[in-house]
Amino acid sequence: MIQISHIVLLIFLVCRVQSVCGQESIPAAAVDSPVSERQLVIVVIGAPGTAQYRTIFDSWAARWKDAADRAEAGWTLIGAAVDADAETTHDLVSDLDRLKSVISTSSSIETAEPLWIVFIGHGTFDGRTASLNLNGPDVSSESLAEMLRAAKRPVAFIACASCSAPFINSLSAPGRIVISATKDGNQIQYSRFGDAMSQAIAGLDADINRDGQTSLLEAWLFASRRTAEFYSTEGRLATEHALLDDNGDGKGTREEVYDGDRLELSIENTDQLDGALAARWHLVRSNEERRLSTEQRQTRDDLEQKLEDLRRRKDELGENEYLLQLETLLVPLARLYESVDHPTENTEASAEK
Repeated sequence: MIQISHIVLLIFLVCRVQSVCGQESIPAAAVDSPVSERQLVIVVIGAPGTAQYRTIFDSWAARWKDAADRAEAGWTLIGAAVDADAETTHDLVSDLDRLKSVISTSSSIETAEPLWIVFIGHGTFDGRTASLNLNGPDVSSESLAEMLRAAKRPVAFIACASCSAPFINSLSAPGRIVISATKDGNQIQYSRFGDAMSQAIAGLDADINRDGQTSLLEAWLFASRRTAEFYSTEGRLATEHALLDDNGDGKGTREEVYDGDRLELSIENTDQLDGALAARWHLVRSNEERRLSTEQRQTRDDLEQKLEDLRRRKDELGENEYLLQLETLLVPLARLYESVDHPTENTEASAEK
């Protein structure tokens, strides 16, 4: 009976996943959701250096804007091109000051909805301090860490810039995701990682598990692999290797330890590697994902994490024990999805009991 119920549940869940495969989220008409119930996206375009880089960086930012619109998320752009001769209030306020102000306001909102901060541009590292080049005064990893120290909501910081790895050391914290385009501060050449990252975040090309939405983990894996392909195809030595940190240890993980969107089973100490949190973050959520409440989403995430942990221990358990533990996780997961599909029926059933 254990095996039969296991198979039935697996078929049920697989069918649910397949039903949303290939479905892109279609944004509804603009909704007047309270700020506390929305994701927020801050994109910072740094000092480009040349007109060519300005065009490139603007195109990456435009993709993030499209993603934020489709996610119905709040949006702030810092560092947009302005007329150098224009005498506006913006000209009197540095991008660093604007960044401090926006982060202070956005991060102080107590909510489970994430704050996404994306930097697009160039970085520098003098052997001790890493900084991101802004129009005007730059922002160092230490000063950005101070800006986020009192954050009351989940934060993802994505640094699409050279020399950005030290930001992982400074910003890493429990419940926070930090992505850098480089593996250390000495990778000083122009970074192409941001191009692929901006392409991946809103579409389904990076949807590895085919659940109809692209997670931050999947976007990072896609961007890392696409960047590596560029250097390989061009026959050039790779000058950037992206890192992801989401377990708060400040070390970061390379994409090479992943097979698809799962950690290689042959790798030891997988519990010390990153990706579990990023796999549950989606800027542009599928239609099905949007039907889940924050509480339901948290319950689902906890169950799926336990499923992943169980999968890694499969060889340590006997078949019956493995299937028993599998069933204890799949049953509540199936009931959760069923309650979303038929909320009225479940409410009436509960009332009858």
